[in-house]
Amino acid sequence: TVIVPCDYNQTKAATIALGSHLGPAYLRFGRPNWPVFMQADRPFVIGKADVLTTGSDVTIIACGHLVWEALEAESILAEKGINAEVINIHTIKPIDREAIITSVKKTGCVVSCEEHQLNGGLGDSIAQILATGLPAPLEMIGVNDSFGESGKPADLMKKFGLDALHIAAAAQRAIGRKRN
Repeated sequence: TVIVPCDYNQTKAATIALGSHLGPAYLRFGRPNWPVFMQADRPFVIGKADVLTTGSDVTIIACGHLVWEALEAESILAEKGINAEVINIHTIKPIDREAIITSVKKTGCVVSCEEHQLNGGLGDSIAQILATGLPAPLEMIGVNDSFGESGKPADLMKKFGLDALHIAAAAQRAIGRKRN
């Protein structure tokens, strides 16, 4: 079980949920000072994604700190008349296949967002789901086969393109690749 919560409240809820989980688990979170935007009393269900905004043009699936960036990207896209659905996929394994398929059936394309290597990460898991269940355009935001670096988290996220502007641009590329 691999869990990547998006803020303080979700980290606390995930930790409590893991207390009654049977089997090995990995809880991954970063070190930046990040906005707290999830409700403190929001239930945390291992393996069940949270749909944070509903949309019809593009699905943005994010984990960890990139959930906040995905919500910021959703605002940027809304200003351009693009309606994005944002999903917090806090559990990478087991992944909520049903939530992904349901959303992409509606929007026709998807952007994955993670502060992790692209190889073997969230984007790869989504690509496997799409390849076997619903072929659709996929753009991936993540670290592209690079060693980790030291620095201020915000500077590193910007350097590696892990921000709202890059997510919004990827969403527009994914929309442009949809079959009409």
